Amino acid sequence: MSDWGSLGQLLGKVQTYSNPGGKVWLSILFVFRILLLGTAVESAWDDEQFAFRCNTRQPGCENVCYDKSFPISHVRFWVLQIIFVSVPSLLYLVHVFYLLRKEHNSKKKGEELTVAQTNDVNMEEIRIEIKKFKFSAEEHYKVKMRRDLLRIYTVSIFFKSLFEVVFLLIQWYIYGFSLNAVYTCIRDPCPHQVDCFLSRPTEKNIFILFMLVVSLVSLALNIVELFSVFVKSIKDRVKDSESESYYVISGLLGPSKDSSSVIALSDMSVPRNKLVPGNANSSSCLSYSKQGNEQNRAK
Repeated sequence: MSDWGSLGQLLGKVQTYSNPGGKVWLSILFVFRILLLGTAVESAWDDEQFAFRCNTRQPGCENVCYDKSFPISHVRFWVLQIIFVSVPSLLYLVHVFYLLRKEHNSKKKGEELTVAQTNDVNMEEIRIEIKKFKFSAEEHYKVKMRRDLLRIYTVSIFFKSLFEVVFLLIQWYIYGFSLNAVYTCIRDPCPHQVDCFLSRPTEKNIFILFMLVVSLVSLALNIVELFSVFVKSIKDRVKDSESESYYVISGLLGPSKDSSSVIALSDMSVPRNKLVPGNANSSSCLSYSKQGNEQNRAK
């Protein structure tokens, strides 16, 4: 539990792909939770069971009374809380890496795809249409990737907020938000009602209150960020619809002068004359022979 290096490195990468609100949340998680938990809080609960004393010498009574009062240690409970609230951010990071890898592979395939070099006027028009089609496809893919990232980011914020609320309710149900100096216990094998005494209750209450405030601040940041991301998604949808309508009007996404060639390009990767050699030459020769016959008839 003292080594948080691996989790810190992963969350540091998450910060690269987060909004300003997410970066503030990660800073609070690092400084006020992980750092404090690994230094001061852990030392305050080191002797929690050893220093838990009851006014009886009955063997096993102190153990069962401690288990009844504290089903799980505060430190271990907060460790679980940190892990659970960090999982949505880590899953978002995995999705980011997946989309980046997918984009890299698509660009690599696009670079490997070559068009046959020819002086034919028709092939020059086809190359222009290919460039237009690739440009529109890249713009559409970028818009789709941005929407996917925003959707996954919103889901991660929602689950972070949900885990914060769930752990606050669990803490309130198990311990409450303060510790008593004396706990009354009636449980076998205790011979009668016994009083058990907690070590350093005031110090522990200070840390409990501090961690509670940090959880509430993190929850508030998540709610604010969720609202800002929702507003941003609406603005992006309006902006994307305007840009798509602009491309349709300008002819980049809509039909061009030769609409049939653009439709055919969506299903082809290499020109047909490259796949079947000799077809282009035969068609050109046929056109020249037709022109010669017409000239002879005119004479």
